Amino acid sequence: MEIRGVIFDLDGTLLDTLEDLADAANATLAHFGYPVHSTAAYRYFVGEGLMTLIERIIPDRNRSQQEIAACMETFLQLYGQSWHLRSRPYTGIMEMLHQLHQTGLKLAVLSNKPHAFTQLCVQRFFALDTFDFVYGQREGVPKKPDPAGARGIAALMQLEPQQILYVGDSGTDMQTGNGAGMFTMGVLWGFRERPELEKNKAGKIISHPLEIVNYVNSKR
Repeated sequence: MEIRGVIFDLDGTLLDTLEDLADAANATLAHFGYPVHSTAAYRYFVGEGLMTLIERIIPDRNRSQQEIAACMETFLQLYGQSWHLRSRPYTGIMEMLHQLHQTGLKLAVLSNKPHAFTQLCVQRFFALDTFDFVYGQREGVPKKPDPAGARGIAALMQLEPQQILYVGDSGTDMQTGNGAGMFTMGVLWGFRERPELEKNKAGKIISHPLEIVNYVNSKR
């Protein structure tokens, strides 16, 4: 079926945000006197929402609701000051988005990053008219891998799920796209590796952003 829309994950797919996320998270841990983690470790901590991130990085004995909530509040304050310092689009992303935009496809972002930060990142790093819809984690909408967010975007695009390509770097993304009835594409330049994408039934796995353009063109 012809591809008429593309939904992208944000962190690890469009933007390399790992260092800024890790720095803010480690600063949060240090604030509470908890041990910190290597930047590389955050490849496996992030991706399933802020609460899950905090639950994964703080010591087991400190995972009370009150301590998690306090860490989340501190993280939001610290990340709010530093979210843009070292984050950047991956090589080839800007050209890929430009080419897709020229074709008239509907483009969207769906992230488990808090909605306000998702919008800030997109506004800072991409042209204003690049995406038709941009959503992060919002109250009332289940986070990925629940497919509700992706299905909601399909409805806004006025497209059938089968007409939409879902692009992400993690098993969570593949579960989301597959659950929504979309064709899933896993990327190898992000935070996770091929075995995770294969395990979660990526429809196709790619190593360069322009492969997205080639695939879309092959379906038009």
